[in-house]
Amino acid sequence: MTEKLGTAARDTFRSLHVRNFRLFFSGQLISQTGTWLTMVAQTLLVLKLTDSGVAIGLLTAFQFGPVLVLGAWAGSVADRADKRRLLIRMQTLAMVQSLVFAAVVFSGHATVAVIYALAFAQGIITAFDNPARRAFVVEMVPKDIVANAVSLNSTVMTGSRIVGPAAAGLLVVTVGFGWAFLVDGLSYIAVIYGLLLMRSEELHPSTPTAKAKGQVREGLRYVRSQPDLFVPLVMMAAIGTFAFNFQVTIPLLVTGPLGGGEGTFTVLFSVLSLGSMAGALWTARRTEVDGRQIIVAAAGFGATMLLLALAPTLWASFPAAILLGIASIAFMTTSTAIVQMRAAPEYRGRVLALQAMVFLGSTPIGGPTVGWIIDVFGPRAGVAVGGLACLGAAAWGHRALRRPDEPVVVDDEQAEAPALTLTD
Repeated sequence: MTEKLGTAARDTFRSLHVRNFRLFFSGQLISQTGTWLTMVAQTLLVLKLTDSGVAIGLLTAFQFGPVLVLGAWAGSVADRADKRRLLIRMQTLAMVQSLVFAAVVFSGHATVAVIYALAFAQGIITAFDNPARRAFVVEMVPKDIVANAVSLNSTVMTGSRIVGPAAAGLLVVTVGFGWAFLVDGLSYIAVIYGLLLMRSEELHPSTPTAKAKGQVREGLRYVRSQPDLFVPLVMMAAIGTFAFNFQVTIPLLVTGPLGGGEGTFTVLFSVLSLGSMAGALWTARRTEVDGRQIIVAAAGFGATMLLLALAPTLWASFPAAILLGIASIAFMTTSTAIVQMRAAPEYRGRVLALQAMVFLGSTPIGGPTVGWIIDVFGPRAGVAVGGLACLGAAAWGHRALRRPDEPVVVDDEQAEAPALTLTD
């Protein structure tokens, strides 16, 4: 039994044997925890000032609208750039933005308009940081453990959601909103330092794409010609728009029909993130992913959202949140792994930028829309709409992929593996 557990642990964390990835992983864990401090503190601050679902939805629109507008161009920039240097610049700008946010809150000038403006600045930085950061994961590890690195990187994102929301709630109710933004600003030091310590000779960089006209359109044509990229991206667009709005739905569900408060919201969010982390560690052991797994994960995501929407009490929502966390991260890591493994190196930045556009960039549409649904029909309806969107995406994906069980094998010959195809 001990030997089996040791083997499982080695399989799950094998990417951490690579020094550069270990530095990246550690820095991101600290920095992403700080990012969630800001995300949750922004939401709670707007909720305190407005008590409006639409206002929270508009906050997410300002946060992620730039990703939708600038994402494709930012992806082409990532394909042309030295990704490590680009990340250092973006993380430095993000640190400055968070420190400015802290100064504004401490000075007492944090109006809703100012919060929206700073969230918009954050969104511009995210538009360029996201594709570079995700494409850089592939350059830090050998090909045979890329899928593991992708899942562990998702573990960082989900692990930070366990600590970040709870810490944000604690800071907000004890010392005030400003300290959450200040701690976030300081957390960027860890990731910047880790990037500076990396050994360039141990990276596996792709050949930078030469600057040329029409690269954004070229990337769009490439994705449309690859069904195994196109179908997951379309599914992500629907699910990202209506389901991945937890920062809108969860606080209003908790403070509304479930009868909790601001502190309870952060606890439930952390429980959801605990499920996400468990799901990410589980998916980290996979050596291949396929279309069937995307469909099953999307269906599971939808079912668990409906389960949360129907939770009769606050206590009943906690087990539903754990299941929702597992299902949501299973869909996210599966679709991301296929995109990262299938995309040709010279297109990877643009493809990942498109995924960010349909995931984060769909929030400016989905956030206010779900917020309006909540204001009119109640928080349970807002969560249920997300669940139905997931089930609809799963049904469409099942029909769109002729051979949904054909694996994407993680080895040196994966580029020659036959692609998933669309039905006639």
